[in-house]
Order: sequence, then structure tokens, then C-alpha cells
Amino acid sequence: MAELQVNRRGFLTLLGATPFLTSCGAGQAAVDPPTGPPRRGGTLRVGVTGGGAKDTLDPHIPATNPDIARTVNLFEPLAHRNHEYKLEMLVAESITSSPDAQTWTAVIRDGIRFHDGRPVTPPDVVATFQRILDPQDPKGGAANLTMLDRVVATGDRTVEFRLTEPSAVFDDLVGQYVMGIVPSDFSPDKPIGTGPFKAGSFTAGLQSVFSRNDLYWRPGEPYLDELVLINFTEDDARINALLSSQVDAIDQVPVALVDVLRSDPRIRVLDSPTGTWLPFTMRTDRPPFDDVRVRQAMRLVVDREQMINQVLSGQGQIGNDLYAPFDEAYARDLPQRTRDIAEAKRLLAEAGKENLEVELVTAPIQAGAVEAAQVFQRQAQDAGIRVRINRLDTTTFFGDDYLSWDFAQSFWYTRNYLPQVAQGSMPDSPYNETHWADPEFQDLIKRARTTVDKSTRDSLLAQAQWIEYERGGNIIWGFMNQVDAYQVYVAGLVADRTGISLSGYQFRHVWLGGAR
Repeated sequence: MAELQVNRRGFLTLLGATPFLTSCGAGQAAVDPPTGPPRRGGTLRVGVTGGGAKDTLDPHIPATNPDIARTVNLFEPLAHRNHEYKLEMLVAESITSSPDAQTWTAVIRDGIRFHDGRPVTPPDVVATFQRILDPQDPKGGAANLTMLDRVVATGDRTVEFRLTEPSAVFDDLVGQYVMGIVPSDFSPDKPIGTGPFKAGSFTAGLQSVFSRNDLYWRPGEPYLDELVLINFTEDDARINALLSSQVDAIDQVPVALVDVLRSDPRIRVLDSPTGTWLPFTMRTDRPPFDDVRVRQAMRLVVDREQMINQVLSGQGQIGNDLYAPFDEAYARDLPQRTRDIAEAKRLLAEAGKENLEVELVTAPIQAGAVEAAQVFQRQAQDAGIRVRINRLDTTTFFGDDYLSWDFAQSFWYTRNYLPQVAQGSMPDSPYNETHWADPEFQDLIKRARTTVDKSTRDSLLAQAQWIEYERGGNIIWGFMNQVDAYQVYVAGLVADRTGISLSGYQFRHVWLGGAR
């Protein structure tokens, strides 16, 4: 993704030059905002950030934003986190635990069907999890399910998950968008799910076209006839497409342009506080970051408030080197880490790294990532740290060398603590970007995973978070608001705490109103 080419002055010039078009189709613009109850019909065209030749329709390995948008609209897991970040049932009407939390039972929603009309059955659920856990080709959600021994169909609508050890949060672990339920004969070439839309045409790196699923289980939804997802690898192209009404909505508005977009009466801005984080990742198993004093010093050079203001234009909340801020077990009592250049210099001198030079690998992997690298580079200079920025394109960043960078960046959407640990903070995690392998931390996590009593589990998690706070490899300077934009005639988009763009890409409740 190229860095934004339209600066504030150029944007205002473009804004003034963009005509208020009134014809339908390409170039359409709103005359009236939507009023009244939702209307059925119409095509929603959405500009989505990123994607490329490796785009996929496989619901169990989404990597880019377009992949995630396709997954959310074509497929559904047993449950998911809704707009308020509360666990909500989807394919399952209930997921309940045995008293010892070692057996969990899912009851399939009555009458739910796949896109081709076949009912969802227990064998389909069994086959879905066998596919995710395939030892020869484990999928993205497999790291969450290390305790899962067997999935067994036990009735016409019931499935049992039998675990090797207790898990009090198993319903949260399976409530992830990467665990969409698919038929037992599923193939990505025929992407059949239970989502509100069904697949039409798909061109990797370009666009996807979906049509309404008339068999969808939510009464009346979706409202749209058609959904078109269009890849944009450059910010300026995506912004220009919105301004010229070539698309109806876009994700990831550059925060520097939020105010000017709000000044356009044709455009609405959707601002969602989230738990999304853009960490700097330090590889803890190789010099110089294998020395905890260096990691501590790097955290102390960060001016977090300046990061929020300069990188996010104030659209975010200060972080404290810990993730999962919406988790009830989040360690809110730990002292807020603040900038301390003198202490950073002392730690570096103690470690023999007074004139530290590091390469920071960055890419436009999420709005604000490259800007954060540049701000960090300037902040580190005050402690005598020389940061060389190596900017890559997104495809290269997430290519063969991903997970090998000594010092880099990443982005993560909102998760609770244990699901996030499974994804990125254990030696067997699929995305352990810091190569974090602390034995004390691992022991606490393993004990917490199997502890049914909430107060005891929370105490264990508090200790684990203290270790990450003191010794971990992430610099978590803040949590960014998700800022998206859409034409005034688009209705039904709401703030979403998950961090996934445009109401979590849930277009089932979006509708088009007014003359266009």
C-alpha cells in the first residue's frame, strides 16, 4: 500500500472540485439521507484496504482485510463477539459447559441452512473442526483449540466438544470469525456457508461480488440485493473513489483526513473506539532484544500521548504494553508506563548498548503503522537510539520473512486475553512475532486455561500480565479508534468495538435510502 499522496491541502482542493452528482450507478451521490424503516434492494459497493494475488475464499485462513470481509459475509461460526463485544450465538443457539468445563455442548440453531439449501447438521460441525485442526494443514483457529480432543455428534442438533483439560472460556475460543461452519464436503472453490450473502464472482486482488442469501436465518435480513467488495492497495485511490461516488463506503480513513471528510455533507464518518493495537514487536530470542533491559528501555522512550495525537490525530486511547483492554481480567491496576529518557539511558548503559542502532521493519499494514514508525524513530533519538526504517510493501512484509524480523510492527483486532495469548504469545502460537517463550508465563497461562473458578483464574492472569508488562516483547503504545466513512444514503452502519472495519464488515443490516 502506498503512503497517502493526497495531503490536507490537496484533499481540500479535490473536495471542492468534486461535483455533487445525482445520477444512479457509477458516480452516484446522495441527495437525501435515509429515513424510515430499512428498505430492501440495491447494491452496496465497499472499498476495502489491501489484499492481493493471495486473496482467498477459505473461511479458515483469512489474512487480509478483504479476506476478513468475505469471511464475515459468507460464513458464520457457532458464536461471535457482536458490536458491543458481547458473545452472541450464530450457528449455535447455545453453547454450554459441564460443571468441570471439560465437556462443552453446542446446540445447532433450529432450521438454519447453508446457501445451497441443505440443513446444517452435527456432522458438518464435526467436519468443520476436523478441517481446522488438520495436523497436516492446521488453519488459523487451530492455536485456540490445543485442548480439544474430540468433536462428537450426539443428536439431531447437538455436538459435544470433549477436551483434554478444562477450559472455562471455550465458548470464547470457538467464537472467532476464523471458525466459520461449513458443509462436510466443503471446498474453497465452492464457498458455501450460512452467512447473509452467497458467493458470486471473485477475482483475487480486485473484487468480489456476492448476492443476498434468501435462506438466511435472521428474519428480513440482509436488506441488500448485492454486495461488491473492491480491493484498494492505496489510500489515495480509496479516498478518491469515495469522493467521486465510485464506492458507497470505505474502511480505514487516514485519521488526518477525518475532519475534512466530516465537512463534506455527502459523507458520514464512523468512529468506533476499539481494542485494536499497533505494537512494535521486539524479537526476544536474538540480540539486542534478548536482553530484558533493552526491551524495557525501548518501552520507556515512547511518548504515548504524542503517539496518540500525532499518529492517530487523537483518535485512540493510551496503552500500557498489554492487550485485551475489554477483558474483565485486564490488569488495570498496573502503573501506567510513561516516558523516562534518563531511565532508558541507564538501562541501555547497564546492558552495554549506549549507542544502540536498530532496524525497524514497517509497512502500511494498517492505517497509522508507517506514521507510528516515523514518530518512534524521532522519539528514540532522545535516548541515543538510532532507528533505521526499512519500509516494505504489505505483501513483502507478510511474505516468507514474516515472523523473522528482529524489530518490526504488527496489528491486532480486539480479543480477550486468553484467545490473544493463543494467537501470539506462546511458543506454539501461529503468530508469535516476538518469539516470546517465558517459562513462568507459560506455566501461568496453562494453569489459567484449566481453572474453572473465575477469581482464581483472574489472579493467575494478573500475574501473567505483570510478566508481559515487565519482560514481554511488545511495545503497546495505544488502542486505535476504527475510522471509516460512507455516503450519506447508506444506513445501518454502527460503531463496533471489535476493531474490524465498517461495523465488523457485517453488511447484513446495511440498507440504502434516499434518492441517489
